Amino acid sequence: MLVYKKGSRGEIVKEIQRALNLYPDGIYGLLTEERVKEWQKEHGLKADGIVGPATMARLLPKAVHTAITPSKPYGYGAYYDLKKSRRRIDEIIIHCTATPEGKDYTVADIRRWHKQQGWSDIGYHYVIYRNGHIEEGRNIDIIGAHCQGHNSHSIGICYVGGCDASGKKAKDTRTLVQKASLLGILTDLRKMYPKAKIVGHHDYEPRKDCPSFDAKKEYSHL
Repeated sequence: MLVYKKGSRGEIVKEIQRALNLYPDGIYGLLTEERVKEWQKEHGLKADGIVGPATMARLLPKAVHTAITPSKPYGYGAYYDLKKSRRRIDEIIIHCTATPEGKDYTVADIRRWHKQQGWSDIGYHYVIYRNGHIEEGRNIDIIGAHCQGHNSHSIGICYVGGCDASGKKAKDTRTLVQKASLLGILTDLRKMYPKAKIVGHHDYEPRKDCPSFDAKKEYSHL
């Protein structure tokens, strides 16, 4: 389960700061820690200055709603233990499904789309649903089919979304919990593969907008 504390950075920290009426610089420093402690005292929680599951559920209640019913019991920003691949992993490549904002799709849907294109299975190794649920796709030990010329030694992670409501324009549609889950799984994968680069699909295929945000820049601190 993800927790946020002094030293944490990123979009989720900005959301925490906004909820506490602090300037959202995305850096969990002393001021944020102090304000979290004050808020925890006011709400009868352990005043440790750490935003864990209990604090998150009350501070950002909209972030922990369930948009769809997951097939496995994931919680806020949580996922099953990750298995280390037997393959050499040099890159972790982020994708989006390029589907309209607000619409839910599952691994089964994506697997069907990919098999209709003649592929043997879903091309991605992990898919992040709109409610933060992380679902396994293709077996991590099997080469993916998600970025031409970079599949052999990479892991493909895809979030559901990536287009505006019309489905015609690229847009970063990640929900708060998708961002939390993506940050969490990337953090753990970097521990497993410390030399692996984190990049977006468009870093290798500039004509594509996928994943509709600058993943290389956003996760440069990992």
